[in-house]
Amino acid sequence: MTELKLQRFMRKIGYHFKQIHLLKQALTHRSLDTQLNYERLEFLGDALLGSIIAHYLYTHFSHQKEGQLTRMRATLVRQATLAQVARDLDLKHVMILSSGELKSGGHHRDSILSDMVEAVIGAIYLDCQDFEALRAIVLGWYQPYLVNIQPGDQLKDAKSRLQEYLQSKHQPLPCYEVIDIQGEAPHQHFKVQCNVHGFPPIIGEGSSRRFAEQNAAADLLKLME
Repeated sequence: MTELKLQRFMRKIGYHFKQIHLLKQALTHRSLDTQLNYERLEFLGDALLGSIIAHYLYTHFSHQKEGQLTRMRATLVRQATLAQVARDLDLKHVMILSSGELKSGGHHRDSILSDMVEAVIGAIYLDCQDFEALRAIVLGWYQPYLVNIQPGDQLKDAKSRLQEYLQSKHQPLPCYEVIDIQGEAPHQHFKVQCNVHGFPPIIGEGSSRRFAEQNAAADLLKLME
């Protein structure tokens, strides 16, 4: 990975590392280095992200009960949402993978993308030692998702919300078509095209057909909004 790519990524995430080795570790898959990889940083980042999102929901949804807040948090920190955040940040361009993992489509896999986002969060915290600064950075990444999260219907997955939206408009339901499958099971990468009348075809990607369909539906919902 080139220094230029790292600089671009740091501009994208809104944070410039003083200890660049922390960022490189957060982006390194265990298939390349079994010792210095993202896994320990992911553990830290997972806890930090949960706290940041919980505080945001507690503050902005003051009339919601604990159960509803818990479900909303689960929606925001689940693998599919984190993987989409990773795509927003163009993380796949700076992932450090072994040649085998790269050939099998690891840079598209939701599980790796989501884990590395959490690892980057952990790395930023260790580098800056400033929780409030970290909170501002992470909430900036999450802004497109936070403005749409609502108790109740918004907790449904993207395919369900898209279907309900089209039904409410008395429009035909979406059609999902697999257009490409790369790699061998269980390490496959799917591309699915979502077709809805009156909108351009939207392509979603993921480590399973279901994840790819969800990502396509989510992107189409954004387009509709």
